Amino acid sequence: MRRAALRLCTLSKGLLAPSRGLTQESQNPENVFHIREGKHDIFTYTCESRCVCVRDKLREIVGASTNWRDHVKAMEERKLLHSFLAKSQKGLPPRTMKDSYIEVFLPLGSQPELREKYLTVQNTVRFGRILEDLDSLGVLICYMHNKIHSAKMSPLSIVTALVDKIDMCKKNLSPEQDIKFSGHVSWVGKTSMEVKMHMFQLHGNDFSPVLDATFVMVARDSENKGPAFVNPLILESPEEEELFQQGELNKGRRVAFSSTSLLKMAPTAEERTTIHEMFLNTLDPKTISFRSRVLPANSVWMENSKLKSLDICHPQERNIFNRIFGGFLMRKAYELGWATACNFGGSRPFIVAVDDIMFQKPVEVGSLLFLSAQVCFTQGNYIQVRVHSEVASLQDKEHMTTNVFHFTFMSEKEVPLVFPRTYGESMLYLDGQRHFKSMSAPVTLKRNYVVEP
Repeated sequence: MRRAALRLCTLSKGLLAPSRGLTQESQNPENVFHIREGKHDIFTYTCESRCVCVRDKLREIVGASTNWRDHVKAMEERKLLHSFLAKSQKGLPPRTMKDSYIEVFLPLGSQPELREKYLTVQNTVRFGRILEDLDSLGVLICYMHNKIHSAKMSPLSIVTALVDKIDMCKKNLSPEQDIKFSGHVSWVGKTSMEVKMHMFQLHGNDFSPVLDATFVMVARDSENKGPAFVNPLILESPEEEELFQQGELNKGRRVAFSSTSLLKMAPTAEERTTIHEMFLNTLDPKTISFRSRVLPANSVWMENSKLKSLDICHPQERNIFNRIFGGFLMRKAYELGWATACNFGGSRPFIVAVDDIMFQKPVEVGSLLFLSAQVCFTQGNYIQVRVHSEVASLQDKEHMTTNVFHFTFMSEKEVPLVFPRTYGESMLYLDGQRHFKSMSAPVTLKRNYVVEP
């Protein structure tokens, strides 16, 4: 594949926090990117070559300002881009998977000053930071697919709609070895795109796989108010046809999963039997009463597995469209989920899978972000955690759900069973069981493989 490489640069002062220093590098000798520190320790352009943080590149693509006080003016200017929007998908030139292919390097080994942003106290990598990087990379990949050469700025507003799946591989993840990301558009609808991303870490002279991620992105108009058409995709090989077909299957699976949601349909006969058996196992045999409940040995009531947090959404965590950065929301939800699994299991867990993160509503700057994490299913060493996200404005006390996150963790030791007490908790248990069963394959615990917040 023709490759445009991206490299993670250092933002030593931690400015522009959501970017975490992603930078783009081209193989074109007339546009070779180098690293040079400028004012405020943010990398700047040189005369013939340049170093551009990915977040800066995204700002350049949409014309967003780096200063919060200028954001209203910048968004007003984007209204002028409406004329570049296609009236139909047929009016857009088709693109190949090669056109959007990108590689990104995170030089944790060669740039120790960058390492602290990704470091845990146990000398492992913060997976929440990786989620932020994947979100930024997914957006940039889609802008590469929809690039308009005749326009300085893109008329599209591309946002993350769904994290379909993130599966972890059985490899070490050290904070002292370089990391590489790669990805490209793998499926295209009329206004949406599926992005496949992979993460590797350097071991010796080779990069070994760490994770595979599938994101779904949507294109909106220049003001982010309505849908916009995206460039169609040309398939050039049997492998690309297989990837595209997998995207079609993923779309069908999501529709089927949504149609059988427990919010819409009753549990299956097998699931009803499971819940009833769990209920019978908690009845007190001494009283022979439906109201008298006791916990079986090595078990925990679901209601006692909760942790909550509150964040104020400051401008520092905004995205290029002046809403709160989706990667920030994923990081905060993951860190609370990890803490919940750690508190429940009594040992440091590691992430196995992330799936079905739907971005239902954008989060405005200045909102209060309420996160509630709960263990909803356990089996052996596995802990399924659900994190519910809702926001409220400072003026309005009404809470609105923005996201529901699903994380599968694995503990170093066997964990207690979790038992629901109410019908609502029973539905959470079954939903957690469904997400656990959707995991690609169980993994074997390796003590030297730990990914933490």
